[in-house]
Amino acid sequence: MVPDALEFRPSLARCQQVSARERATAWLLLIAPARSRPPRRKRKVKVNKSSSAVFAVLALMGSVAAAQGWQVPKPTPGLMPNPALGKKLYEKNCASCHGAALKGSMQGPPFLHPYYVSSHHSDAAFQLAVKNGVQAHHWKFGNMKPVPGVTPDDVAHITAYVRAKQRQAGIE
Repeated sequence: MVPDALEFRPSLARCQQVSARERATAWLLLIAPARSRPPRRKRKVKVNKSSSAVFAVLALMGSVAAAQGWQVPKPTPGLMPNPALGKKLYEKNCASCHGAALKGSMQGPPFLHPYYVSSHHSDAAFQLAVKNGVQAHHWKFGNMKPVPGVTPDDVAHITAYVRAKQRQAGIE
């Protein structure tokens, strides 16, 4: 019986104590790529009606901005978002609803929540929310109206501040 290549790594002294065949097998295990099992077969993924519905909803959500003719506002090329400036802009434009400590209020949801991680609500989502408003979808605070007078550069600074606070809170 040949030992598993990942578990059996014989020393030179051990190889000298065994037969020539065992020695050859041992050295092959040392120098050959360690592959103890044949490649796994690909599993078939079962798709039921509910998972199909989820995929359809996600695809629909991804195309909402395009379907409504929205373009994602873009900050000035080369802009380096500044969290310190973002804090001031946040306090002026966002804190009244989202809370001074980003923990929400009776008027708006918290940004220090897993819903707002960048993999779920990207920086572009912040840009679209400020420019176009947002229909309530996670919380029951009502719809967010567009925020006039806040530029894409301002939103980039605000987003940098929010992301920095999220990292400090362990939300990434």
